[in-house]
Amino acid sequence: MLDRARSPLPWLAGLLTLYLLAPIVAFVVRLGGGVSSAPGLGAALATSLLTATISAAVIATFGVPLAYLLARGRGPAVRLALALVALPLALPPLMSGLLLLYVVGPYTTAGRLFGGNLTDTRIGIVLAQTFVAAPFAIVAARAAFAAVDPALEDMARALGHGRLARFWRVAVPAAAPGIGAGLTLAWLRSFGEFGATVILAYHPYSLPVFAFVQFGSSGLPATMLPVAVALAVALAFLLASGMHTPRRRGRKVDAATLAAWDPPATERAIAAGPLDFALRKRLGDFSLDLAHRASSPRLALLGPSGAGKTLTLRLLAGLTASEGGHVNAGSRALHLLACERREIGYVPQQSALLPRRTVWRQVTFGKRARPQLAAWWLERLGLAGLEDRYPEELSGGQQRRVALARALAIEPRVLLLDEPLSALDAKVRLQLREQIRTLQQRLGTTTLFVTHDQEEALSMADRVGVMRAGKLEQVAAPDELYDRPATAFVAEFVGTMNRLPGSLGSDGRTVTVLGSTVGVQDGGPTSGPVAVLVRPENLTVAPAEG
Repeated sequence: MLDRARSPLPWLAGLLTLYLLAPIVAFVVRLGGGVSSAPGLGAALATSLLTATISAAVIATFGVPLAYLLARGRGPAVRLALALVALPLALPPLMSGLLLLYVVGPYTTAGRLFGGNLTDTRIGIVLAQTFVAAPFAIVAARAAFAAVDPALEDMARALGHGRLARFWRVAVPAAAPGIGAGLTLAWLRSFGEFGATVILAYHPYSLPVFAFVQFGSSGLPATMLPVAVALAVALAFLLASGMHTPRRRGRKVDAATLAAWDPPATERAIAAGPLDFALRKRLGDFSLDLAHRASSPRLALLGPSGAGKTLTLRLLAGLTASEGGHVNAGSRALHLLACERREIGYVPQQSALLPRRTVWRQVTFGKRARPQLAAWWLERLGLAGLEDRYPEELSGGQQRRVALARALAIEPRVLLLDEPLSALDAKVRLQLREQIRTLQQRLGTTTLFVTHDQEEALSMADRVGVMRAGKLEQVAAPDELYDRPATAFVAEFVGTMNRLPGSLGSDGRTVTVLGSTVGVQDGGPTSGPVAVLVRPENLTVAPAEG
């Protein structure tokens, strides 16, 4: 309580709130003394309501896509476009009206083409309102689109949705609060627009122009009723726009639906065949160059942070364009297909669950998702009964299982998993690891997952590739990787290793370490000091001789 009293924030906020409310309170007090009638007020109100609504609709139709493109674009041209779009915010509305006269005035080409109907008509009011109010919606919507996690659109792309579908089904719903706020501001700005309107369309009267005419002809008392109506309409609109809450639209799947689905039908082999890929990509100073022909449909890529594991996964999925090379899954040349046509189940590192969508809508989001199959996977992964929940109502482990069910519901030919067990507690991690391994064995789906966790890689894959700085150091079976590492990096990265100083014999076939001489294989250095790497279980402690 003491800290709150000392904080200046409540006082600063309170002073500005008082300043904003003082004129309204003063007006309400004055209103208690009664108001005079205002003939023509109804027509002016109807004009403002109609034109503001049309203007907001026009802004939504054209401004929201523009905001999306500005949020996704980069470079000087995009920054210039944003500055030009926002320029009307810096202009006095009166000047905006004057600028519009150069385009739609009665003596311009457009004005003559429309017979002078672009001014002093309701069309003119809409043109003025749209020019002045559009930047409010575009700037707010752009900020909302920029805040949308790009992983959401990547996920939708991997699930088969094209660019337009990703815009409507992912970006717009995710940015909906910001878009709604921007359109609310645009409608209110249009409803209250005066400066540009009075220049472009003095007649018919909009509500602000009507109030101005009343003030000029009869003074302040004549404006009380128009001001009261404007305040009431604006307040009602703000309350209505702020009262919207997401409606739960989850879909519970009944027992009959689940019983109608034949589980063995889901457990058939749908693998596309082992992966054969050659990938090249340069990002700044980082260069990735991988080539591998898998002998097993279950491959894991293991490596430290920054090795290029996630980039590899994105290249395989088609989310990032490779600079040459190929990606084949069995006989299918995936590199010739857009990401949305590769029939890939993609589980990103952070789950990428869509905001304000229930579990059921998440798992049926894929373009090829089948409701019965989605229901079966929910049951299989222990998510039955959670169909009506939202992402924020799920635990971390449940969110990962929802993302996995969503990927499996499209019956993918290739399943790509990015750190599938990251940020989970030990018990949940172990349970989900066992579930994924069981699914791999039953489905036979070609699976590649990346991780920095050795235990995960060695226990969940038939073949494990160790990556370092964008290169593959070794690909082998887990036992071979542990017992016969190809490089010192692999030896020290996989498992625990003791590094001991040694000296190589002149014949290059023996090494002396800790006073003992042991034989070595050919192919190493020929002489000089070397490092000897020994697994802890291969060391024996014995009493010293003598």
